[in-house]
Amino acid sequence: MRNAAVLNPRFNDDVGDPVEAVAAVDRGRAEDLGTRPGPAIPAPVFGAPDRLRGLLVGLMITLVATATRLWGLTRPTDQGTPVFDEKHYVPQAWQVLTGGNWIEDNPGYGLVVHPPVGKWLLAAGEWVFGYGPMGWRITPAIAGIAIVVMIYCAVRRLSRSTLVGAIAGVFAICDGVLFVQSRMGMLDIFQALFVVAAFAALVADRDQVRARMHRVYLEGRMGESEYGPRLGFRWYRFTAGVMLGLGCATKWSGIYFVIFFGLLAIGFDVAARKAYHVRRPWRGVLRRDLLPSGMSLAVMPIAIYLATFIPWFNSETAVYRYEVGNHIGVGGPFSWVPGAWRSLWYYESGILEFHAGLTNAAGNHHPWESKPWTWPMSLRPMLYAIENGPDQCGGGDCVRAQMLIGPPALWWFAVPMLAWGVWRWVVRRDWRYAAVVTAYAAGFLPWFADIDRQMYFFYATVMAPFLVMGLALCCGDILRTGTAAARTRPERHTLSILVVAIYVGLVVANFVWLWPILTGSPISPAEWRMQIWLPSWG
Repeated sequence: MRNAAVLNPRFNDDVGDPVEAVAAVDRGRAEDLGTRPGPAIPAPVFGAPDRLRGLLVGLMITLVATATRLWGLTRPTDQGTPVFDEKHYVPQAWQVLTGGNWIEDNPGYGLVVHPPVGKWLLAAGEWVFGYGPMGWRITPAIAGIAIVVMIYCAVRRLSRSTLVGAIAGVFAICDGVLFVQSRMGMLDIFQALFVVAAFAALVADRDQVRARMHRVYLEGRMGESEYGPRLGFRWYRFTAGVMLGLGCATKWSGIYFVIFFGLLAIGFDVAARKAYHVRRPWRGVLRRDLLPSGMSLAVMPIAIYLATFIPWFNSETAVYRYEVGNHIGVGGPFSWVPGAWRSLWYYESGILEFHAGLTNAAGNHHPWESKPWTWPMSLRPMLYAIENGPDQCGGGDCVRAQMLIGPPALWWFAVPMLAWGVWRWVVRRDWRYAAVVTAYAAGFLPWFADIDRQMYFFYATVMAPFLVMGLALCCGDILRTGTAAARTRPERHTLSILVVAIYVGLVVANFVWLWPILTGSPISPAEWRMQIWLPSWG
């Protein structure tokens, strides 16, 4: 008799495909749980079982991502100089590399408003290739390739399916936002890299925890404590904390993911203890998991963020390094705090004040500014570079324009994906969508707290990975529904495959269509007008 946990979908939250779960158990991937008395538990399936095929598909995804990210990487430029916000971060990275202190201490830069990690990564590329387009874009390209690979791996684990993971990898390759940002000397792609790495580590931690819980259950030790077992050191959760710290040390908005991912980790822990019928799951999480989770996912990011300022502490020329006695009084209730730490607080509070002052009410406007409600459907993209001529295309001057734009085949399905994901999460208790929607919300919802602030579409870079993950999971649901009906209604099976295949082809075709304005390739003025689908795109 097969285990009720496999046959009953109510308990089957670990399995993307029930047929696959049954096969896994039949192949001996778990002991015969059907002979063990007691309540049902989840099927012991952790990740897709086809490892060799998964490796080969992953290599193919990596090769295609590498080819697209590196092709024509040195274009466009502004007559050999950086374009758009590269003009801020590229020279700062060069100062980091050549100044001798690993900090930006050139007073000509004014207030340095972002932490140093992203600029260190840009500096690494400039160290290898020099101060040129290849130098300041190679590390973003590598980060973009890594993001594609991690999306593939994360969705493969979420869905327990190499096919669904491959669909996510194709979507990530073809997403215009991830593509363009991985070819620009800016910071957002690095933050996305660390956020996706943290997400993948949390998903892997969930599997690892459940594998440990399952082992305890098989050994008959689950009832030894009403709080459940201690789970030992959790390296994946530790890794997630490191990645979140690096994300915060790239841009301050990484703190949003610290909060949301911390809540997600607690939810995973509670669900794991409930799934294995721990008598007091909430108290078990409070006693067994909360402190280690807080150390890894809250304290660790703070420690890493502060550690990135070690060069600032060691420098004699760092901006605002010696403010005690200048802008900061030597007395007061905080006089016991070391001067270096007080100076750092003055520096950081100045950055906060700078960002708080970038409001429309204060007269700050930009022609390509956008508000967060336009981001999910990419209604207001950004023009990074444009040049006319000198050669001729179609009887007129060639147009070379590079835009940060989300392909409609992906981004216009964001709202339906989120609606489906929330329904699956809330009504069907589908943990996969809970994870993806939470991560998407972390990159989206906090920006509504201050609508008057000046904002841009490139802030949505960290939303893009979770958009493609959610869409891939939706495709997996369509395929799964067709597979479940294959025996009784084979036409539904065929239709599900056809629908997903057409959609994936549409995404690829849309990416190919937008290629000229994603790369700044020369096109005729007529072709340029055809690329502008909405008035808000122009």
